[in-house]
Amino acid sequence: MDTATHFVMGFGLAGLSFVDPAVASDHKLAAAVMLGTLIGSQAPDADTALRLKNNAVYIRNHRGITHSLPFLLLWPALITLVLTPLFGFIGHSHEILHLALWSLVAVVVHVFTDIFNTYGTQAARPFTERWIALNIIHIFDPFIFGSHVAAIALWVTGLVPPAPLFVTLYSVIALYYMWRTAIHIRLTRRISRRDDHGPGDRYMAIPTISLHRWNIVKCRRDGSYDIGVLAGGRLEWIKHSKGMKHPAIEESRKHPDVRAFLYFTSYAVAEVEEVPSGYIVRWGDVRYLHRKQFPFVAVVVMDRHYRPMQTYVGWLSSEKLDERFAVSPGS
Repeated sequence: MDTATHFVMGFGLAGLSFVDPAVASDHKLAAAVMLGTLIGSQAPDADTALRLKNNAVYIRNHRGITHSLPFLLLWPALITLVLTPLFGFIGHSHEILHLALWSLVAVVVHVFTDIFNTYGTQAARPFTERWIALNIIHIFDPFIFGSHVAAIALWVTGLVPPAPLFVTLYSVIALYYMWRTAIHIRLTRRISRRDDHGPGDRYMAIPTISLHRWNIVKCRRDGSYDIGVLAGGRLEWIKHSKGMKHPAIEESRKHPDVRAFLYFTSYAVAEVEEVPSGYIVRWGDVRYLHRKQFPFVAVVVMDRHYRPMQTYVGWLSSEKLDERFAVSPGS
C-alpha cells in the first residue's frame, strides 16, 4: 500500500490494541503500543532511503529483504529494543511482551497488505526471491484509506470506544479483501473463457483505483502482450506489445539500470528507436498502463557502437520521457 494508507493503518492497529486488557488498562503502555504500531506500519519501507543512492538500487531492493520473513521478527525486535527504555519498561517483561506483540502485528499487516498489490514483495525470502503480487488491491484503495480515517475520527473525538470500533473496522476490511479476491478470480476465469485466445495464453486482472475498472493483460505464448481495460462489463483491447529483436536491446540488458528493472519484473517488453546518434532502447512493464503508455520504464540511449550515453529507470510519464531523452536531428 502507499505510505499514507500504512500510516492510518498504524493508528488503526493502535486502536485495535485496546482489545488487549493490558493495553486498555495502562495509559503508558497504550502510548508505547501506539508508537510501536506507527513505526511498525512504516518500518518495512525503510528501504525507500535507497533512492538517495540511485533509482536502480532502490527498484532492485524496494519491498525486498525488508519485507522478508526474517525481518518480520527483526523489525518488532528493533522497535521494542528502542521503545523499552524510552517508556521505562526495562525489567517489566509483561509490558515488553505486549509492546513487541503489537509491533509484530503492525509489521505483519504491512507486508500482508503489500502482497495484494501489483507491485508485490519478496515476502518469502530467504527461501525464494520470487516477487509475490496477487493483483487484487490497488496500491491506494479509497475504501481502506477512507474507512480508517473515519474510524480514527470517531475514536479521537470520543464518540465510539476504540476496541469495538476497530474490531468492526478490521472485520469489514477482512470481508472486503475476501470480496475483492473473489471478484478477481471470477473476472480472470470469465475473460479466459470468453476471449479468443490460443493455447498457453494467460490473463492477469490488475486493479485500478476504481472498483469497477480493471486493466487486463493477456500474456501470449509467443512472449507478446495484449493490454486492455475492463469497465462496465465490457473489455476493450487498447494496446499490443511485442518485444523486438535488435542488438541494441541485447546490449542494453548489460546495463545496471536495465538489470534492476528486469530483476523486478517478468512482464517487460523492449522497443528500440534508431536516431542519428545511435539508438534509444525503452523497456516497459506491461502491468502498469496509463493513457496507453507504460510509465514504469528503463531507458538506455546508446551511440552507434552500443555504448550507453544516457540512462534512466523509474516512473516517468511519456511526455517527460520524451523531454528527458530528446535527441536533436544533428546529434
